[in-house]
Amino acid sequence: MSTEPSEPSEPSEPSEFSEPSEPSTTTLSVVVPMYNEEDALPALVGRLRPALDAMAVRYEVVAVDDGSKDRTAELLTEFQAKWPELRVVRLRGNSGHQAALTAGLHSASGAYVASIDADLQDPPEKIPEMLDLARADGLDIVYGVRADRSTDTGFKRHTAGAYYWLVRRLVGKQVPAQAGDFRLLSRAAVDAVKAMPDQHQVYRLLVPWLGFPSGQVTYQREERVAGETKYPLSKMLRLGVDSVINFSAAPLRLATWLGVASFFGCLLMVGATLAIYLKGQTVPGWTSLFIVMLFLGGVQLICVGLLGEYIGRIYTAVQRRPTFFVGYDSHAPARNTERQAD
Repeated sequence: MSTEPSEPSEPSEPSEFSEPSEPSTTTLSVVVPMYNEEDALPALVGRLRPALDAMAVRYEVVAVDDGSKDRTAELLTEFQAKWPELRVVRLRGNSGHQAALTAGLHSASGAYVASIDADLQDPPEKIPEMLDLARADGLDIVYGVRADRSTDTGFKRHTAGAYYWLVRRLVGKQVPAQAGDFRLLSRAAVDAVKAMPDQHQVYRLLVPWLGFPSGQVTYQREERVAGETKYPLSKMLRLGVDSVINFSAAPLRLATWLGVASFFGCLLMVGATLAIYLKGQTVPGWTSLFIVMLFLGGVQLICVGLLGEYIGRIYTAVQRRPTFFVGYDSHAPARNTERQAD
């Protein structure tokens, strides 16, 4: 367990979708985004509730059902009848893990807000330790850092290592290595995050970017308790693309350098062609021409694709479309209408 103090930054002005913070008697909110987790829910409740009940604080658990197609919503209703601290928020459709996490942060009322996935790969027993560290050292952020990932497959460990290596070099070393979405935020940090207008939130990069005082607790990553992973290779690749493009202009610089490299490569080819021509060694053929055309065409397509990715995100941000709609909130019966947030 270690702390990494950093200079606090001024939070941004609240956005039009943010509600002003009000004094709350709830000390801790735990946000749990979930999608098709009917098999994992009983084990999650069996470990999360005892860990929170043992704390001498008032708490709530905000379970965000991200448009599940199995019995997740039904089971949440059953557990809520026996667990008054459980709050159920259902989204109208599947909006994605980060959008569900955003919905939970917007709904949470605690002075501190922890987030954890439903698969129990991150131990809920660490949440009290996170809260104690934050209160003792005056921290706004406490990261759960995976010190041991031996339960993951070799492919998962290597791809995760490559991801953190890349983002730490593009975004900065303030991004903790091996820290996912298991973290604890103070109310000040939550309000700052809610004020961010980004359409494609990647919280494992956005939260460190705030620069709030932070610390870490380490733990051994466990195997998924039940069900199938909700982060297959395609979603992992999308997360990597979102992380790089949302927080760095490096791909645009890469496109520029590719253009420069191709330009000088073409100059060398022109020089070589003139030299061969002057020597009278030219012969008819299409192979060299075909290779040059493929090379230049590939570089151009890469550059156009990178530009299009950035322009597409600008277009999405200008449209200001909501990233999720809340269809039901068990703790706000009078407001169970569509609620939106950027």
